[in-house]
Amino acid sequence: MSEEHSLNFLEEIIEEDLKSGKYPHIVTRFPPEPNGYLHIGHASSICLNFGLTQKYPGFTNLRFDDTNPVTEETEYVDSIKEDVKWLGFEWKNERYASDYFDDLYGFALKLIDKNLAYVDDSSSGDMAAMKGTPTEPGTNSPFRDRSVEENRDLFTRMKNGEFPDGSRTLRAKIDMAHINMLMRDPILYRIKHAHHHRTGDKWCIYPMYDFAHGQSDAIEEVTHSICTLEFVPHRELYDWLIEKLEIYPSHQYEFARRNINYTVTSKRKLLQLVNEKHVSGWDDPRMPTISGLRRRGYTPWSIREFCDRIGVAKRENMVDVGLLEFCVREHLNRVALRRMVVFDPLKLVITNYTKGEEILLGENNPEDDNGGEREIPFSAELYIERDDFMENPPKKYFRLAPGQLVRLKSAYIIKCEEVVRGADGEITELKCTYIPESKSGADTSGISVKGTLHWVSVKHAIPAEIRLYDRLFRVEDPTDEAGDFKEYLNPASLQVLPAVYAEPSLQEANLEERYQFIRKGYFVLDKDSASGKLVFNKTVGLKDAWARETKKA
Repeated sequence: MSEEHSLNFLEEIIEEDLKSGKYPHIVTRFPPEPNGYLHIGHASSICLNFGLTQKYPGFTNLRFDDTNPVTEETEYVDSIKEDVKWLGFEWKNERYASDYFDDLYGFALKLIDKNLAYVDDSSSGDMAAMKGTPTEPGTNSPFRDRSVEENRDLFTRMKNGEFPDGSRTLRAKIDMAHINMLMRDPILYRIKHAHHHRTGDKWCIYPMYDFAHGQSDAIEEVTHSICTLEFVPHRELYDWLIEKLEIYPSHQYEFARRNINYTVTSKRKLLQLVNEKHVSGWDDPRMPTISGLRRRGYTPWSIREFCDRIGVAKRENMVDVGLLEFCVREHLNRVALRRMVVFDPLKLVITNYTKGEEILLGENNPEDDNGGEREIPFSAELYIERDDFMENPPKKYFRLAPGQLVRLKSAYIIKCEEVVRGADGEITELKCTYIPESKSGADTSGISVKGTLHWVSVKHAIPAEIRLYDRLFRVEDPTDEAGDFKEYLNPASLQVLPAVYAEPSLQEANLEERYQFIRKGYFVLDKDSASGKLVFNKTVGLKDAWARETKKA
């Protein structure tokens, strides 16, 4: 991780709480709703909640906020657990808001018995009309003064399924003139006759987030309930419910969500992209989901480092996605295996090479002293990149040209002697000679060259498909622009190269390994790969190509 830094405001609070003896240890929780896949914004919350209980005595629960059966699926639960584990974290307890449905129902009855909640028959439109405005008080519901007995009876009948969806709600009885509009008799329960992914058809009434959240925290004795800033107005209701129910005094703290440019992190918008086939799925490598980043080749370390670098603050701001790319590039440079892959092949024949085949050695990773070496087959017929040759080069051109010397990576110095053209005039082959005494690691030729090219042996090359990914949107904040955010999708976000040639060691590639294709960038094997068809995704370039293009524009 990055070097030591000063405490953030949450760490200061926790250190004071522990020092004063307020808590013997801390308890945090990560409470996602299982209605979609986790994205990079969730990663910040994961790293924060789990990171605090790694630094201080205590533990973190993984709790699924599964109070809306219409949008929640077991698929999402499984993906969330996989993502949290992949990021390197372990929860102490796996919990669900639905674990507490009986408790929450009991809490609701307690509020009714205290004359602090009532059943309202008003429609959603009528309730909205009675809500008032930030500058004008609301008006009381005509059902607000029902007796405790009537409210108990109606709420029980709601639970028993006697009423249709939307016909009644349970509301807290607080103050319709409250300056905080969320305190104007908020809804605690609504009727939903829907099958729940865990409780089945046992319930047809479900608690609202504001009712399930704080009470679940209290049941689990969460000491520091950490939310993003949009929940600041909800804290007053959180505290009111805990106070009136006389349960464990969990406390809510808020930190600023970090928005990242050139992407969207709204689950609703991400679901649109998936359903409308703008992307191949939740794990499309262009998506900001953790599964998408994983498929693209990002490492857990790089995402944790990114979250650490952006830090924890009380004010929202936009984070440059270039920082995320920097973090993964920095990590991959240290861990990625080096391999040679030719994207746009041009055949090169070494006319004076008579050895047949030869096995050369190449470093797996020059940044890793223990990385070892790999065997690379060499022969008289090679592929190089077409753009590594220029027939009429400008000055200070150090790649291959007629009469010019270059070194082949891990091999020999060669000289271009002849250019062969096809019937259409296109260059089809280069004839070259090599200097036998110039072998890498044992060069006695005394010749110095400035250019080094990567290559693969024609006979040993294996075919592969390369998917080059770029940013999904072409504007910094697609949700801040006029019109539909999908209008700003980047049409060049995916380029497929169906036939490239790779060195044969990549035949053993696996999904967990990361690779630097020499002079090309960092890549990872994709799950679409099959026997005889390798598919690699580009994670990030060797340098920030986007920044260079932006400067040109």
